[in-house]
Amino acid sequence: MKWGQIQLLTWLPLAIPLAWGAFALLRRRRRALERLAAAAVLPELAPAWNPSRARARLGLRLAALLLLFLALARPQWGFHWEDVRRTGLDLLVVLDTSRSMTAADFKPSRLEQAKMGVRDLVRNLRGDRIGLVPFAGSSILQCPLTIDYAAFTMTLDDLYAGLIPRGGTAIEQALRTAVAAFPADRSADRVILLVTDGEDHEGDPLALLPELQEQNIRVYAIGIGTLAGDMIPGGEGEGYFKDRRGQVVMSALREDVLQKLALETGGTYVRSAPGDTGLERVFRESIDSLKRAEQESRTAKIHEERFVWFLAAALALLAWEALLTERRKPDAEVAA
Repeated sequence: MKWGQIQLLTWLPLAIPLAWGAFALLRRRRRALERLAAAAVLPELAPAWNPSRARARLGLRLAALLLLFLALARPQWGFHWEDVRRTGLDLLVVLDTSRSMTAADFKPSRLEQAKMGVRDLVRNLRGDRIGLVPFAGSSILQCPLTIDYAAFTMTLDDLYAGLIPRGGTAIEQALRTAVAAFPADRSADRVILLVTDGEDHEGDPLALLPELQEQNIRVYAIGIGTLAGDMIPGGEGEGYFKDRRGQVVMSALREDVLQKLALETGGTYVRSAPGDTGLERVFRESIDSLKRAEQESRTAKIHEERFVWFLAAALALLAWEALLTERRKPDAEVAA
C-alpha cells in the first residue's frame, strides 16, 4: 500500500491520547452518576444511561474519525499505466546586473525588485522551461533552460550587482547569449524576458532584430527604474558613484530601445512600478497564450486512489453509531 499524503501519518500517534481522554471522560461520567445513587437504582433514575452502549458508541465515533483521517492520507493500491505528455514554452530571463541596477528609486534597489518579480513569475509556470542570463558589460548563461524551478530560484537568489566582472551594460551581447541558449529544433514560441533599466553602453540591440524575427523569438521588455532616475551607490562607505569629472552619476530609465525590441518581435514593453515589476501581468495577459510544444512524453505508473473505501467505512460506522441508542431495552428496564 502507498499513501498520497504520507506525511499526515506522522500525526497518527495522537489518536492514542485522544482515545484515552475520551474513555476517561466516559468513566468520569459513570463515576459521577454512581456517587449520586446506588447502582441498583440507577436504571430507574437514569433510564437513558447504558454504560456498555455508551462505550460502544464512543468506540464507533473514534473508529470513524480514524478512518476519515486515513482517507485524508490518500491510501493507494493497484496501478495502471498512462501516457504523460508535458508541454511548455522556453523562457530565458535576461537580467541586468550592472552597477546602475543598484539605484534605489525602487526599494531596496532596482535589482532586488527585479529578482522579486522573477520569483513571482516562476510561481505561475506549469511545465514551461526557464533559464537565466545575467549581464553587465558581458553576459553568461547562468542557468540553462530547465523545469527545475527550485534550482532556477537558487541561481536567481545568488545574483548580485558586480557578478559579471566586466562593467558597463551590453544589451546586444546579452541577447546574443540568450539566442544561442535556445535549442534549434523547437516548434514552440520562444520568449526572452529582458529586465533592465535600459542603459546601454556598447553595441546596438536593434541590429539583432532580423535574427530574432527569423527565429521567432519574442522579446518582452521590462523597464526597471523611474524616468526621473536616482543616484548610483558607490562601494561600501564611498557615498555615490561619480564620473571622471567628479560629478555624481544619475541613472534613469531609458525606454526607446526596449520599446522597439518588444514591438518589432511581437512582444510587449512594460514600465515597472515600485512593488510591481509587471512580470506576472505580462505572463498572464500575453505569454501564457503563446504556442506550447511537447517537451516530454513518457509512460507513468499511476497508483489507484482507494480513499473512497475508507470514507464509506467511516460513514457506515457513523450511521451505526446513530442507530445505537444508549437507552436500555424495555425488558432490561422491567427486569431491573
